[in-house]
Amino acid sequence: MFPSLKRSATYSLIAVICGAYLVQLLIPSIQQQLFLPSIEYLSATNQWYRLITVALTHGGLLHLGFNMYALLVLGSPIEVAFGKNKFLVIFFASLLFGSLTSSYFASIYSASVGASGAIFGLFGAMVIVGKRIGADIRSIVVIIGLNFVFGFALGGVDWRAHLGGLIGGYVTAQIVLNKR
Repeated sequence: MFPSLKRSATYSLIAVICGAYLVQLLIPSIQQQLFLPSIEYLSATNQWYRLITVALTHGGLLHLGFNMYALLVLGSPIEVAFGKNKFLVIFFASLLFGSLTSSYFASIYSASVGASGAIFGLFGAMVIVGKRIGADIRSIVVIIGLNFVFGFALGGVDWRAHLGGLIGGYVTAQIVLNKR
């Protein structure tokens, strides 16, 4: 079920994101150059790369751990279902959709960190895969709903990135699946 470690895009993403986190622990000022600010800030500074680099930043070891576990659990089967290249298209499109949604609706003083926009995109792709194979997708929808509820209950969670990523992953997976 899981792709081989040597050729896995999922494992490679986990390694890069965890490596970036370690670098930020050693050089904390780097995080200031990677987090996601508002769209106004991005427009004023032309730092559009932050729409992607936000996935390299996390608000602590627990945040990183949850996101990397979710990436492993969701990414591996989606990578098997779609293949490495299409999986990467879904991951980065979800990340971009989540980041754009977050920064567009964010206040000028807000900042976001983490890969959860892309992770929620993988949830969207999982719904597409489940529907395609005739699986009962209610459990996936319940998990998505619970994640939104926890996000609101805990506070400090960028639900806009989650929603944008979810929609981006769903749409991108549908497009990628239709191109087979």
